[in-house]
Amino acid sequence: MIDVRKLVQRYRSTFSALALVLAVVLILWTVNNPAIVGASATKRLLPIYSVEQEEKIVAISFDAAWGNEDTQNLIDILQQRDLTATFFVVGDWVDRYPESVKALAQAGNEVMNHSSSHAHFSTLKEDEIVADVKACNEKIEALTGVCPTLFRCPYGEYDDHVIQAVSSMGMTAIQWDVDSLDWKGISAEEIQKRVLRNIRPGSIVLFHNAAEHTPEALPGILDTLLEDGYRVVPVSQLLLTGDYTIDHTGRQKAK
Repeated sequence: MIDVRKLVQRYRSTFSALALVLAVVLILWTVNNPAIVGASATKRLLPIYSVEQEEKIVAISFDAAWGNEDTQNLIDILQQRDLTATFFVVGDWVDRYPESVKALAQAGNEVMNHSSSHAHFSTLKEDEIVADVKACNEKIEALTGVCPTLFRCPYGEYDDHVIQAVSSMGMTAIQWDVDSLDWKGISAEEIQKRVLRNIRPGSIVLFHNAAEHTPEALPGILDTLLEDGYRVVPVSQLLLTGDYTIDHTGRQKAK
């Protein structure tokens, strides 16, 4: 006689295994389907990591949050090549080094916002973010006469509500696609190799004003880029104007 209970259990077990296999297949298909991944990714609010450019043009940027040993040296290196860059400065740094802020602006460099106290913005409420960014803007404008339009998140950390808060102020959040890793204390040769290996038209390069070997590495990087036909500009001169989109990699593209 057929044991109905065992038969039901066997088919139930077989059905469960089949359902599991189908579920795994569906998940893998979803994860690896570019259309679905792209659609999901575009829902995120992103800063600009790089810019789609046909010509050979790149932006050089520095974050200034703590030390100030090499700021004037960096200004001189840029001036010797008739170049300018973007310096994202923290409000507390502005308080400590107002003369350096003025020197940066007087040399033609962009002085932009890197927050007031270098807090973890994803832990703050939107109104707290706005207040923090506004405080730094006011400090910079008081010294340079220019209110920043660009913002770089402390620690490079952000989520949708951070980008929304910054955008609500009419400012543009800027990340980078080439990290020099100069903050790790790596050698000037390593910094040069890393930057020149990864750079491409439309790149935004990240340096720091107080990293140990940046002043040693920067001349070689700039000279090589210029020899290769690149135009080196501050970030605002790299960005596209008018209607644009930002893809899932953070690359700004014209519509």
